Amino acid sequence: MVICPECESDLDVAEEEVGEGEIVSCPECGSDFEVVGIEPLELSPVGGADDDEEDAKEESEDGEY
Repeated sequence: MVICPECESDLDVAEEEVGEGEIVSCPECGSDFEVVGIEPLELSPVGGADDDEEDAKEESEDGEY
């Protein structure tokens, strides 16, 4: 059983059928998580302001060359 890190509801995820890098969504709160570990199953939040800032920084750095 996998628990949503945001709202603590049960996620309907077959732990043996997901792989690293896959995205899992919580049907209760709508949050998306990336699978970052398999044994044990670890989820990391996807999106958010921090990611947007990093993306903008990378685009700026790429454009300078």
